[in-house]
Amino acid sequence: MDRTKWPGKADLPIARPGIVYICIASLFTLLLFFIKWDFLAWVALFADFFICWFFRDPDRNIPDNENALVSPADGKIIISEKIGKNNYIEDSCIKISIFMNVFNVHVNRIPFSGIIEKTIYYPGKFFNASFDKASKDNEKNALIIRTNSGKRYALVQIAGLIARRIISRVKQGDKIKCGERYGMICFGSRLDIYVPEDTEIAVKIGEKVKAGSSILGYLKQ
Repeated sequence: MDRTKWPGKADLPIARPGIVYICIASLFTLLLFFIKWDFLAWVALFADFFICWFFRDPDRNIPDNENALVSPADGKIIISEKIGKNNYIEDSCIKISIFMNVFNVHVNRIPFSGIIEKTIYYPGKFFNASFDKASKDNEKNALIIRTNSGKRYALVQIAGLIARRIISRVKQGDKIKCGERYGMICFGSRLDIYVPEDTEIAVKIGEKVKAGSSILGYLKQ
């Protein structure tokens, strides 16, 4: 897991953790052109553009509703269900899983304001993030968050089959604000969120959502 220092507010149209990938890829491409391996150089140039596009970090309009639970990730809802005992929330809760493919924006955002009570990192495997067992077996980084009204929810970044780098810039004790950037997972992944059972859910399985702007539901205060 990567603790790359990364501002909550974008200072570039590209996420800062992607700069090193872009620089390395660009240097490699220039080298190929220099030694006149033209075909491979053009292929590498295409890869450069894809890497730049993958690490794009667009601004989002955060909903102006203090009870709104916004999506922490771009992607598709693959799970939305009530569950019992789990590793993050003591009481029964609702679990929502968002699958991010390589074409989605991969910057993750805070779904609801509060304070981080605990961070938990689990080393693990790299199954396809769309599989149910990914929540249990894959490498992941979890945040346990307490809202200003005292409710708790959990946010879990999960590495996927290709994703091998989880990035989180926040730590225990940090005050966080709804919609702000807090991390990303490189090259395809999944994000699970565990919210109180009385949360009013506003999305359904198969629905596509965008981080920071799509509303997953409403927390009762």
